[in-house]
Amino acid sequence: MTSASATPTAPPAGSSPAPAPIVTVSGLRKSFGEREVLRGIDLEVRAGEVVCIVGPSGSGKSTLLRCVNLLEQPTDGRIEVLGAEVTDPDVDLDLVRTHVGMVFQQFNLFTHRTVLDNCTIAQRGVLKRSRAEAERIALANLERVGLADRAHAMPAQLSGGQQQRVAIARALSMDPQLMLFDEPTSALDPELVGDVLGVMRDLAEGGMTMLVVTHEMAFAREVGDRVVFMDDGVIVESGPADQVISAPQEERTRAFLQRVLDPTHQRTATGAD
Repeated sequence: MTSASATPTAPPAGSSPAPAPIVTVSGLRKSFGEREVLRGIDLEVRAGEVVCIVGPSGSGKSTLLRCVNLLEQPTDGRIEVLGAEVTDPDVDLDLVRTHVGMVFQQFNLFTHRTVLDNCTIAQRGVLKRSRAEAERIALANLERVGLADRAHAMPAQLSGGQQQRVAIARALSMDPQLMLFDEPTSALDPELVGDVLGVMRDLAEGGMTMLVVTHEMAFAREVGDRVVFMDDGVIVESGPADQVISAPQEERTRAFLQRVLDPTHQRTATGAD
């Protein structure tokens, strides 16, 4: 049966309690004019969990992600992030966002600033760190993504994959408790995808809570704890990553996966939902 909600499975008797939710989405709706893009989304992401959102272009995946930190204003529903209701008009949204990193399809680097500057501007302006502390943290995160040697390069001197890894290092330099990834490899040439996915895999192994919109099914199956399949503004199916991708229960999920996993299928980069 198709459902617009994703309900977590209760832990077996005697097991440790599940970690607390980092993100709770309840009854989320979003319309652009007369077009309803999200139609009653319920979703939880727990601490340390990697949840991958997959589905066809136009299904609402990116809109859902952008609603989580209110880059898009929901039409209706409730969203809690790190214990704060971000849909409350009185919430300190800037404070919540300091704990949430986001990596977009495009790299959004300041082209006139060095890599190091790109990774320190927000630290100094938002977190009020000294230049020395911000640079120390930035260099540690550039090392983490394999780019410490390019700290003084300009973005134009880097490949697309390197620029995306800088974007990840920039987000990590804010010490986020949650990372949001919106199709982070869709703008990259195929040979550059692996390095970015490798960094994301390392983050997952380190326990980072991640909500990832992706078309990379191998990554979703190997790294994701759960996969959420969306179509036409609803969650059609949600469950353990390997189960959803290898043995989906819903016909709409099966049809989508058959198409994208077909070796003769030509992958194309998709725009935002």
